[in-house]
Amino acid sequence: MVPLLLDLQRATHVTLHHLTTVLADLRLSPSELNALANLAVFPDGAGTVSELGAAAGVRPTTLTGIVDRLEQRDLLTREPHARDRRTVVLRLTPAGTTAATRVLDAMTSLERRALSSLPSSAAADFAVVLQALSDGAA
Repeated sequence: MVPLLLDLQRATHVTLHHLTTVLADLRLSPSELNALANLAVFPDGAGTVSELGAAAGVRPTTLTGIVDRLEQRDLLTREPHARDRRTVVLRLTPAGTTAATRVLDAMTSLERRALSSLPSSAAADFAVVLQALSDGAA
């Protein structure tokens, strides 16, 4: 029997390949697509570096390079936190919001197409499995 995590890893690889192909004109890496999509679902398209790292599943040292590249392309900005000078807030720019919306739309389209032949409860069950795996790895 193939471990479920190996199947998940394969599905992730295929999904990322699809997304980078569909969104090739954005010239973003899978990690950059992931960061934009995660930042887009935060209220007002803004969150702290640690919040984005946790949501995207990326280590702070790796996230720094991703954020640097997205900032250089004017897709996000770094801002000081209103109450904590040690904390940096990342905020999508208008161009970043446009790109992130495209990423989320492509993800939604792929998800709908991939799950269209499954019963509606399958997606909910899968979400439970993903949460259990996330909780178990934490």
